[in-house]
Amino acid sequence: MIKVLVIDDSPLIRGILTEVLQQAADIRVVGCAEDPYQARELIKTLHPDVLTLDIEMPKMDGLSFLRNLMRLRPMPVVMISTLTQQGSPATLEALEIGAVDFIAKPKVNVSEQLQAYADTLQEKVRVAAQARIRPFKASDHIPPTIIGESQQYKVNAILAIGASTGGTEAIKEVLMKLPKHAPATVITQHIPPVFSASFAQRMDRCTSVLVKEAEHGDVLGPGKVFIAPGDKHLKIVKRGSVTVCELYDGDPVNRHKPAVDVLFDSLIPLAKQVSAVLLTGMGSDGAKGMLKLRQNGAKTAAQDEASCVVWGMPRAAVQLEAAQTVIPLSRVAQTLLSSVTK
Repeated sequence: MIKVLVIDDSPLIRGILTEVLQQAADIRVVGCAEDPYQARELIKTLHPDVLTLDIEMPKMDGLSFLRNLMRLRPMPVVMISTLTQQGSPATLEALEIGAVDFIAKPKVNVSEQLQAYADTLQEKVRVAAQARIRPFKASDHIPPTIIGESQQYKVNAILAIGASTGGTEAIKEVLMKLPKHAPATVITQHIPPVFSASFAQRMDRCTSVLVKEAEHGDVLGPGKVFIAPGDKHLKIVKRGSVTVCELYDGDPVNRHKPAVDVLFDSLIPLAKQVSAVLLTGMGSDGAKGMLKLRQNGAKTAAQDEASCVVWGMPRAAVQLEAAQTVIPLSRVAQTLLSSVTK
């Protein structure tokens, strides 16, 4: 039984969250708090397994509370977020501080969508309960050293990255180590539409490479990183002498759009140029695509269990023997670059 503490200043939202979580046989809401001070006392007495936490609250905002929590008593947190352009930077900061995942505030006037919302929230709580949580340390936010600045890379080499839960911070660690002339890099991260744009902008500000949300027709090249939009599949296609991004508005694959398997499958004709990695995330998206990439000559790797927030997608790749190497997050950038060095 997963014990959940709901933290939100709105009695209506607290009631809805409690109701939808209690529908699950394996989840029990053990308490509700209307502000972080009340939450702090309830955590001590109720010992919840997972918190749901509103970002905007009186007395102390959710980010300040989360920062204190991760420093003093690290535990799994699912942020309840406003899924808007204004809300996305704070939510991404929450993931940086240590939250496992996030979900939109429930729409109180859309009852027909409530069951889908319930299913999603329940799944995120289950994943959070299994997640590997690390204490917040100031040293975590010291930028890593850029590597491979003096190296030359193979012409037309492509680095391909897939990730889900915990992936925004894992991707950040990899990208911050890349030199400004790193091979073209393409990324599918399971993330909502507004957040993929904000995430790309956030990565562009803290890395040497150019990072942007992929647009249809974007041309791959050294020093460029393209992140799949949150509501489109990303494919990579050869068009004459150039390789370009194609956005595809198809059905979800492996329950996801964008899906890592769609990206990896599109790279099969270019496999000998590709170095691919699966990072932290729930489920198995990307594992089958990675196996086909390996079979066609790509270099492949999976993040190891010890450094993952959730060892789901990388584990699936290991079980399929799709990954040639299994490595800690700290070695992912080096492994990707070394496999495409001249």
